[in-house]
Amino acid sequence: MSVSGDECVRLRISDVKSETADCVSLVFDVPSDHRDRFRYSAGQYLTLRVTVGGVEHRRCYSMSSSPALTEPLRITVKRDPGGVVSNWINDTVVAGAEIHAEAPQGRFVLDSSERDIVAFAGGSGITPVFSVIRTALAGTARRVVLFYANRDADSVIFDEPLRRLVDQYGDRLTVHHHLDSERGVVTPAALTDFLALVSDAEYFVCGPTLFMDAVEARLRESAVPAGRVHLERFVTAIPADAAPAVGDEATDQVVIELDRRTTTAEYRAGNTLLQTARMAGLKAPSSCETGSCGTCIAQVTEGGARMLNNDALTDDEVAEGWVLTCQAMPTAKTVRIIYE
Repeated sequence: MSVSGDECVRLRISDVKSETADCVSLVFDVPSDHRDRFRYSAGQYLTLRVTVGGVEHRRCYSMSSSPALTEPLRITVKRDPGGVVSNWINDTVVAGAEIHAEAPQGRFVLDSSERDIVAFAGGSGITPVFSVIRTALAGTARRVVLFYANRDADSVIFDEPLRRLVDQYGDRLTVHHHLDSERGVVTPAALTDFLALVSDAEYFVCGPTLFMDAVEARLRESAVPAGRVHLERFVTAIPADAAPAVGDEATDQVVIELDRRTTTAEYRAGNTLLQTARMAGLKAPSSCETGSCGTCIAQVTEGGARMLNNDALTDDEVAEGWVLTCQAMPTAKTVRIIYE
């Protein structure tokens, strides 16, 4: 069940901590009557609702705190060049401010196996990975190996906390730093060499798209079972003028069934199914809007749709017609969808 914007909780920020020159962590004071709602698993994220310049925005930011440790809820936000919300947070948010947040979500979480953990993080992709590895170290006997890529030494988020973790768990934690300024960008050969050192593990991958694609390709070539690979993608941009793929039929209308009501919406080229529903005045469920959480799923019962990104649905669910409407482009003259 999704959490609507009207059900956001106002959280007070108890501390703002600078991690690097362009990255801060926000520590939240969760009201006692909402603590059950804000219980989370390592690797999950919060969806924030903020107003900047009179315009409301929703953004998802991963928790960097660990649920296995007695510490307050914390997210970490790196400045994104041109990013409205990330720049606003880095430039203006101070302790004592309040931000609306939805309950934690996300599938980038630890499973119940006892297999060791191999993590790949690029830049701010360390945020959910940091939560995962700290939780694994504190709450299990699993060993952890981390490959962490950054532009240079000054851009390493959680550098000192990672050093302390290595000191504390030296027999179970190994951290391999890759700095582009010293070694150039991460190459397939570097990933292959790193993977040769590990086996029989669960793999967690988060970072920039090209970095994640390279790691995922190497894991496939290494015959790692897909079920052991956990991916978390922060942002998937949808071009404003997204053109139909070859073979797609121009769409005239989208028929939307939501809350037992049927609405027929005229389709505007380049819009996703979620955007189409909103333009029709519908309050369709959504959260991350990057194809990661699954909040916006609906089933296509007529016509078809192609997804620009999918990190939430299984192959079987896709075969049954389920789509992430935030990432789904209609591919038929008339498309009918039903929200669950």
